[in-house]
Amino acid sequence: MSDWLQSLTELEAAGIAHVLVTQVEALGSTPREMGAKMVVTADNLFGSIGGGSLEFQAAAVARGMLTEGRRQPKLEKSLLGPDMGQCCGGAVTLVFEPFHPAAFTLALFGAGHVAQALVHVLDGVPMRLLWIDERDGIFPADMPPFVRAIPAADPLTAVAAVPAGTHVLVMTHSHERDFQLIRALIRRDDLASLGLIGSETKWARFRRRLADDGIAAERIASVRCPIGLPGLKGKRPTEIAIGVAAQLLLDTGEEKDVRKDAVR
Repeated sequence: MSDWLQSLTELEAAGIAHVLVTQVEALGSTPREMGAKMVVTADNLFGSIGGGSLEFQAAAVARGMLTEGRRQPKLEKSLLGPDMGQCCGGAVTLVFEPFHPAAFTLALFGAGHVAQALVHVLDGVPMRLLWIDERDGIFPADMPPFVRAIPAADPLTAVAAVPAGTHVLVMTHSHERDFQLIRALIRRDDLASLGLIGSETKWARFRRRLADDGIAAERIASVRCPIGLPGLKGKRPTEIAIGVAAQLLLDTGEEKDVRKDAVR
């Protein structure tokens, strides 16, 4: 990955935190022109803003931002004189833009009132959300940047496209559609979790139908229904969404702890 633009795509896909460094101002003699870019990770550099001490120090600033977990851009000006080991004599202004990978991915089937409330509650959480629904005009006009809306004439076709390791919630407008999706999703053993909105009565009916279809008892038991923190009694969309979001964040927090323990 020598090209900075290619590296952005590949680092994002790999979930590796990085900083894009852009030279936005060049005064006098400078190693590179305005617009020169490089991408910095904890271990590598891609592209260049001219090499030498300027690049070395810029990489150090970028890696410091990654270590701190900083998410806001930073603007820095540098004089290219002997003190920096540069003989150009000019000055540059650099913008540092950090990019952190999503903490987790959620696939949300259904875009009704509870689903829309859930997306609102999750706005600001470092995550990626794949939002799937078959109805025209169901998605909000203003979509948060972490959401990718996927209109699907048949949501069942989207099941295979859900990435491994994804958390999945099913809350469509139709009980029969919910069942079809759960029956398809439950056959996958590479999902982080699978949840279904509904009552104990609804889930009891679904369990019987799944067992009649030959689904193993342990696979059926892996589905969480009802969803949301136990004990919360509110039935308004926002109240349900808060409980579901809290449960999801608890699950993903436990995953992080397990990964940390595995590294130790």
